[in-house]
Order: sequence, then structure tokens, then C-alpha cells
Amino acid sequence: MSEPRLEVADVFRTYGDDFLAQWGHVLSRQQRKAFHDIRACRTAALGGHVEECDQCGHCAISYNSCRNRSCPKCQAAARAKWLAKREAELLPVEEYFHVVFTLPQQIARLALQNAKIVYTILFRAVSETLLTIAADPKHLGAAIGFLAVLHTWGQNLHLNPHS
Repeated sequence: MSEPRLEVADVFRTYGDDFLAQWGHVLSRQQRKAFHDIRACRTAALGGHVEECDQCGHCAISYNSCRNRSCPKCQAAARAKWLAKREAELLPVEEYFHVVFTLPQQIARLALQNAKIVYTILFRAVSETLLTIAADPKHLGAAIGFLAVLHTWGQNLHLNPHS
């Protein structure tokens, strides 16, 4: 039997107090609320209910979810539905390209306290770069469309702003 999969909420519950002690002052009100909601999601902190089998009497406790739009556990179904809609919108072309623009670590740390300015500059640079290179006949020679998404943390949960 495999070990249960580690979830974001587990990390928040284990290291949350240390994180807040060091970085809590830079979190916005919405970020702090999402943090606390995710940490409490499907725990006794949000209450719950007991389900009992009519046949054998087996009881199971189900804890309430936080339903925060930033909670990966609560939004899994909504995310899957959104992805299915996006896949249906894909054009019938042979290739799509995934391009990643990553901020250098020195600038990434600045983004923690100057998010709007730094990320505006990042998206402007990404846009100008993609449009310029794609229009160049030596590369693609075309007007392109693209979708840019900001990711601020890597899979290892270290600061890694990239688009």
C-alpha cells in the first residue's frame, strides 16, 4: 500500500507557523485568508458530519471543505471542467509551443514586496518578445496569439516566478 499523497494543506499545517513568522507581513489580506482556509480545509476546524451505513452501521466522519477559490482540493472539479473547456477551444493545428520566462532569483525576491510592478514588467517583456520573434520571417513570420500565466512558486515550493 502506498503512502498518502502529500497535499498543499499538509505543508501549510506542518510549516505554516514558521512561514507566517518569517513572511506573514508581506501577505495580502486575501492571501492570508486563502492560507488559513486551505490549512483548515477538511479538518475539524470547519466542522463536519457523521455518515452512517444503513446496512452495517459503519460510521465515517466527513469534515467540511473551505470552498476557497484558491484551494487546490476544493477546486479540483472546477479546474478539470475549465481544462476540458479550454481543450475544446484548441485550434486544429499540429503544434503548440510551451515557452517559459523565468525571473532571475535576485529579481524574484523583489517581487515579494513589489508584485504589481515586477509582474507588469515581466508580462510586458514576455509579450513583446513573443510578438517580435514570431513576426520575424527568420523564425515564424506570423502574427500569433498566446496565453500567459503567472506561476510564482515551483514544484518544490520555492519562490520561482515564471510565465
